[in-house]
Amino acid sequence: MGGKVVPERVRADADGEVVVYLVGMRVNRWRSVRSWLPAFLAMPRMLKELARDPGAGLLGYRLLSGGPRFFTVIQYWESREKLYAYASAPDRQHRPAWAAFNRRARSGKGGVGIWHETYVVPAGAHHTLYDSMPPTGLGAAYGVTTPGRRGARSAPVAVA
Repeated sequence: MGGKVVPERVRADADGEVVVYLVGMRVNRWRSVRSWLPAFLAMPRMLKELARDPGAGLLGYRLLSGGPRFFTVIQYWESREKLYAYASAPDRQHRPAWAAFNRRARSGKGGVGIWHETYVVPAGAHHTLYDSMPPTGLGAAYGVTTPGRRGARSAPVAVA
């Protein structure tokens, strides 16, 4: 996790609804390169496209590896509507990549597995705490604030 360590206890500055999208793939057969390599290469292209367009709604993401076969991206979005709009837009990277994956999946006989989950967390139903950490997760996506007194709003912490 990169970034400058915030040397105090902070929380994510996410007071409203939070949208968390998890997406991943698993290489089931290494020899089925035509099945898994295009899926593996599609995600970085989508993330770069989203990074160039802040209005698309992606607030932040974290790449995770669960060993040599399993890859996950945790994404934080402004809204479920913006996530779905991106996913269905014919002129963006996702829709053609999804169509190509489905074509390859029919002939690839399970060489790669993919999954996704979308969580819409209502305001007040999430809790965050970071202590001596660089901005991470929701804190990286929304920024961080000092906790302050219980029930009091806190001031944003400048992180560079």
